[in-house]
Amino acid sequence: MTFSIAPMMKWTDQHCRYFHRILTKKAILFTEMISIDAILYGPQHKLLSSNYFDNSTVIQVGGNDPKKLGKVAKILEKYGYSEINLNIGCPSNKVKSGNFGACLMASPQIVSDCVKSIKNNSNLKVSIKCRIGIDDMSSLDLDRFVSITSTAGVKKFIIHARKAILGGLSPKQNREIPPLDYQRVEKLKKENNDLVIILNGGIVSLEAGIKHTRDLNLDGFMMGREAYKNPYILSFADKLIYGDSNGENISRRTVAFKVADYIDQFLFDNNDHLITRHILGLYNNMYCSREWRNNILDKSFFKLKGDKLRFATDKIEKMISLREAA
Repeated sequence: MTFSIAPMMKWTDQHCRYFHRILTKKAILFTEMISIDAILYGPQHKLLSSNYFDNSTVIQVGGNDPKKLGKVAKILEKYGYSEINLNIGCPSNKVKSGNFGACLMASPQIVSDCVKSIKNNSNLKVSIKCRIGIDDMSSLDLDRFVSITSTAGVKKFIIHARKAILGGLSPKQNREIPPLDYQRVEKLKKENNDLVIILNGGIVSLEAGIKHTRDLNLDGFMMGREAYKNPYILSFADKLIYGDSNGENISRRTVAFKVADYIDQFLFDNNDHLITRHILGLYNNMYCSREWRNNILDKSFFKLKGDKLRFATDKIEKMISLREAA
C-alpha cells in the first residue's frame, strides 16, 4: 500500500513539500501542476530545481502536445525526476481552454501519443491522474481510456472517484457535487489487476484511506486538502501505512523548529510568509490553534527570519504546558 499527498495548485509548492517531508519520510509527494509551455519557455531552473531535497518527488505536468512532452521529458530527467504524472483530471476553465486536464479523457489517443513521446525520449515512469469520467462519458469510456493509455506504457493510474462536469461546475464544486463512486475504481482494478490503481477523492483521514484501500483491494490512496489543512496527521503516516518501526510521530515543536532552520537557510528579506502560510494548520484541532495562527500572521511580531517562528512556537508550547499542568 502506498500513500500520496495530492498535487494542489498554489499549495504544494517547494516550501510546502519541504514541510511535508519533515512530517513523513515515506509518503509520495507531488509538485503542483506545471504546464509544459512554462517548462519550455519559462524560468526553468526556478520551476524544477526544488527537487534537490527529495529525489522521490513526482512532477505533475499539463499539456497535450507529444513533441513538446518529449522535450520536457529530457529536461525533467536532467533535473533528477524519475516519474512524470500527466494531469488528466483538472476541470478548470483555464485548463480546458488549453485543451488539457480532464477534457483529455475524451481523447485517449492523444494521451497515448504523449505517453509514447515521453517514453521514447526518456527513462521516466509515466503515471496518470484522472477522473472516473467527464460529463456524459459512460463506464465503458473509462475502460477504453485506461486500455489505450496503459498499452502506451502507463502502469499507474490515480483515480479521483468522481466524474468531472466540465460545463456549469467550478473546480471547487467538481470536488464536492459529483457523487463519489469508489466501486467504479474497485471494478477498474479487478479488470486490470496488472495495473497500479490509486484511490483519490473524499478521503478525510489516514484510517479511512487505509480501510478503503484494503476493502477495495487497491494499491494505495491519495489525500489532498485534508492533509494540507491538518498537516500533523502526516506524522503518523510512516508507521500506520508503511509499518515503519522508526516512524513515531515527530513533535509539533520539532517540526516548527526544523521549518525555522529552513527559513534561515533559504529565505531572505522577511519573506518567511512563503512557507509559514503552509504551516498555519500545524496546531489544528488543539485549543491553541487560533493563537498559533495569529502569532504566525502577526506582522508586528518578532521578524528576524526563523526566530519569529521559534518564538511563536515556544509561546504556544508554554501555553500547552500550563494547561496540561493545571
